[in-house]
Amino acid sequence: MKYGLIPAYGVAPVEGGEYATGFGQLAEELGFESVWPVEHVVMPATYTSKYPYAASGRMPIEEAAVPDPLTWLAWVAAGTRHLKLGTAILILPQRNPVVLAKTLASLDQLSAGRVVLGIGLGWLREEAEAVGVHFDNRGRRTDEYIEAMRALWKQPIAHYRGEHVSFENVKCNPRPQQPSGIPIHIGGHSRAAAHRAGRLGNGFIPLGAGLEEISRLRKLMEESAREAGRDPDAIEISCIGLPDPGMAKAYSQAGITRMIVASHQPDLESMKRVMREFSDKVMSKL
Repeated sequence: MKYGLIPAYGVAPVEGGEYATGFGQLAEELGFESVWPVEHVVMPATYTSKYPYAASGRMPIEEAAVPDPLTWLAWVAAGTRHLKLGTAILILPQRNPVVLAKTLASLDQLSAGRVVLGIGLGWLREEAEAVGVHFDNRGRRTDEYIEAMRALWKQPIAHYRGEHVSFENVKCNPRPQQPSGIPIHIGGHSRAAAHRAGRLGNGFIPLGAGLEEISRLRKLMEESAREAGRDPDAIEISCIGLPDPGMAKAYSQAGITRMIVASHQPDLESMKRVMREFSDKVMSKL
């Protein structure tokens, strides 16, 4: 099983350059395969949307500084050599897919092919409205945006025609260093997310789900992959959890590809102590 690491939003100075560099270097030193920042462009002072991963319906880090994940990853990339650069989760329907394809390809070239794009639809209607995009059709737009970006990455002269994005006879250079393009992992907790991962994803990140629910969603993903003529075994499964040996063992036994560990330490020294123990006792054995 691979291991990733999420920064400690709300308790650590995630937005600072010194912290970001140290976080990436420490993750690499301890044997983590990847880092996974989150995204929220803005957080409304008041909102009625329900955060789906807490009983309160409120996002626990709504007061935290959340830097742009791609800018943050570019900074981390400059201070590391092998660490994969993931997003958990970038809100794809809030982005222009043509501009985003260029940004991601540039980052993939600068980092020597280390980018992994974790995407989701977003749950916060008020944020989408502030960004100026439609919320209710975000699923259809996400499907098109994935296809459009892949066309830009793979076709020397790219063409794509959809309901929400269209272009023809365009060149998007540089293209990603990864020959098959940047892998896209679909995040979410719904049946639609599982089906989207099976149809379009290189990976699936079933957010906020216990092992029983993960198993159910995984079966839906596999069914959708087979219906689309794809190999479900080639689709990675990444799950978020705490640095807990029991949770890591359960994920490993369930055949999870990657455990993305949430860091809650307020500084790098504290993180080093906790994550070194986790690395020594868990990561080196599973």
